[in-house]
Amino acid sequence: MRSVTYSMNVSLDGYIVGPDGGFDWTAPDEDVFRFWIDEIRGVGVHLMGRRLYETMLYWETADQDPSLDAAMLEWAALWKPLPKVVFSTTLSAVQGHARLASGGPAEEIERLRAEPGEGEIAIGGATLAAEAAAAGLIDEYRAMVHPVLVGGGTPFFPRHERRVDLELVETRTFSSRVVYLCHRVVR
Repeated sequence: MRSVTYSMNVSLDGYIVGPDGGFDWTAPDEDVFRFWIDEIRGVGVHLMGRRLYETMLYWETADQDPSLDAAMLEWAALWKPLPKVVFSTTLSAVQGHARLASGGPAEEIERLRAEPGEGEIAIGGATLAAEAAAAGLIDEYRAMVHPVLVGGGTPFFPRHERRVDLELVETRTFSSRVVYLCHRVVR
């Protein structure tokens, strides 16, 4: 069965965006960007909410930007053909290799798991991940922890009243002092 992963950049105090909606502190250095490139190679489909979709829309045409370096072109070449499912109540259409979800995250994940396919089902966005987590559908939490305290905003982890036991699978520290943490849900 395809695993479901939730990966995002996160501040040390646990937020994916600050109280002002900003996330400029997540700009990756070369090593972190290379890590994200390697990470996306294992993804078969990416689920995202409207805000992340709109942020990532740039990469659908980024290969036409003459100022991009080789790593950015490599990312664009991997991202553009990747199937994406967008969850939104305000969008009526999406662009690129994306489609609007017809149901909720739980229904979509179950449908994707039942279909033949390779690669992980990746979730981006805290609101969407919270819904999947509430249904017990996330298999791995992957946090790229940045050395900054933003003081509020959108939390990486959903706020529930239920315990989820995790097993540390991998850690990595980058020269920029960013720390990658990967935890698998213990079932």
